[in-house]
Parts: sequence; structure tokens; C-alpha cells
Amino acid sequence: MFNVAIVGATGNVGRKFIEILAERNFPIKNLYLFASKRSAGKIMKFKDSDYVVEELCDENIKNKEIDFALFSAGGDASSVFAPKFAEIGAVVIDNSSAWRMDPKVPLVVPEVNPEDISWHTGIIANPNCSTIQAVVALKPLYDKYGIKRIVYSTYQAVSGAGLQGILDLQDGLKGEAPKKFPYPIAGNILPHIDVFTEDGYTKEEIKMIKETRKILHNEDLKITATTARVPVLNSHSESINVELLKDFDIKEVITLLDNSNGIVVYDDTKSNKYPTPLQVDGKDDVYVGRIRRDFSIDNGLNLWVVADNIRKGAALNAVQIAELMIKNK
Repeated sequence: MFNVAIVGATGNVGRKFIEILAERNFPIKNLYLFASKRSAGKIMKFKDSDYVVEELCDENIKNKEIDFALFSAGGDASSVFAPKFAEIGAVVIDNSSAWRMDPKVPLVVPEVNPEDISWHTGIIANPNCSTIQAVVALKPLYDKYGIKRIVYSTYQAVSGAGLQGILDLQDGLKGEAPKKFPYPIAGNILPHIDVFTEDGYTKEEIKMIKETRKILHNEDLKITATTARVPVLNSHSESINVELLKDFDIKEVITLLDNSNGIVVYDDTKSNKYPTPLQVDGKDDVYVGRIRRDFSIDNGLNLWVVADNIRKGAALNAVQIAELMIKNK
């Protein structure tokens, strides 16, 4: 049995941590819930017991024995407190962007690069939600055929922007002005996630590019991305265009993906079968459809990839990392 801390317990991902730990019967001895001073004192339920949320501060962590600390409290909190949890012996699995590109910190998707867990020094980073579902779909292709170039186009749900993103969609449907996004999201598409950089890309696009390279251990991989926010409550969709290094048989590709861990192939155009956000909401797996050859280039392939961004794209991936560590012990 293990002592588990959830940091950022009252947020969307924190609540999903609690839900998934219960669903999967994670072997918990003691559970500690942390959040901001504003949320301290709230009561949250895990299984049949009530837990009091503690303020995230030095005083409340220094005397605790913690095996795993699941973080979803934002980059600033992770930068300060992840090392402090590591110092008291916890393995921190962090959902923010604070540690993802640190060369001393593994960036892990269990279906893709589980071997990288072995070299952690107390902190393991969870990739960006849009990166996680993409690399789950791409890894079998990368291993069998090699990849020359990737073009990402994402259609990301408002839940990826937190509670205020959800409220912007709900309020916008009533005709109210947005508070989170620069323009109304209801009935609209915003090709703008995170802030713009000097070269015209957004930080979200840069994250997908850099994280994919790190996870696949290929800094020379050619990747470009356009990320967009769409008026969907939950689950991200992605159109992924891939140029493979080797030729392929399309039926072989479908079989390969269908037999790969964490992937559900849902693809039958004759029956209008393809993944949608509503269908995938609440599911653990990454769904892949619209699998077809791109005839405009040699060895080109198109994929439509959909996953629950709060579940597999955040909380579940972190819990799976912890489960894998327990199994490997």
C-alpha cells in the first residue's frame, strides 16, 4: 500500500485523479489532498471517506511520508513544490509544463516510452494532453516504418483551458461575452492556444513539436503544428498527417494500430464509423479513424485521433505511470 498526495486536488484534473484512483483500486494507504490557501478546508470524497483539503505549504508537507505525488497545480506551484516533495522521498508525477523539457526529467507516456521512467531522480513529467494522444497513435508507426515528417492540426476542447474555458462556452451559448478567450468560443474556432511566440507559432504548438521529439528520442524529426480551440466541451481531436520512411500496406497499418496498446481503431467509412469527442468522452483509450493513404506524397498517411483530454490526456496518464512503477518494483 502507498501514501499518495494529490496537489491541485480541487481542479478539473485533481478531481479526475481522485475518480481514477478509486476506479482502478490504486493501492492507497493514506491519501493527502493539497490545494491553494483559498481551497484549504474543503471536504472531498474518495471512495466512502471524506478528506479535508490542506493548504499547499512547507509546514503541511515536511512531516509526511509520501510515495507518489500527483501534481496538477500549474507550472509555478510545480516549480516550487515538486522538488520539495521529491526531497521527502516522493515520486512526483507532474501535469504542468514546468519540467517537461528539463533534460534531467523523463517525459513519459506508458504505452510509448515506459523505459524512460527508470532514470528519474524524483520528478517525472506528464506530457501535454494533445501530445499524449498523438504519440500513442504514432509510436507503432514510428517503430515499424520510421517517420520522416509530421503535420499536426488539432481541434481542442474548452476543458483543456480549465473551468473558465468551460464557462466561456456555456456563457457564450447564452450570448454573454468571453472572460477566458480573446473572442467568443460558442459557434466559433480560435486558432490560438496559449501565447504567440515571435515566429508566429503558439506555445501549445511548440510544446507538441518539442515534446514529440523528446518522447520519441529524435531531435531531428521534422514536425509542424497548428492548434485550435473549438466549441466542444471535452475530448481533443487531431488530424495527423505523417510521411513515413518506408512504404506500407494500408490494411497492415490498420491491423498494427488495432493491435497496439492503448489504441482503439474505430474506422469504417461505409457505416460512418469514426471517432468523435462525444463518443470518446470518459474513455481511457486513444481512438483512431479515417486511416487512409495521402496520395500527394510518397509514403503519406492520414489519421484522425480523438481522446479524452482530462482523462488520458492528463490524470489517467499520470496514474498509469505510478502503476507501472509499482509493477516494475
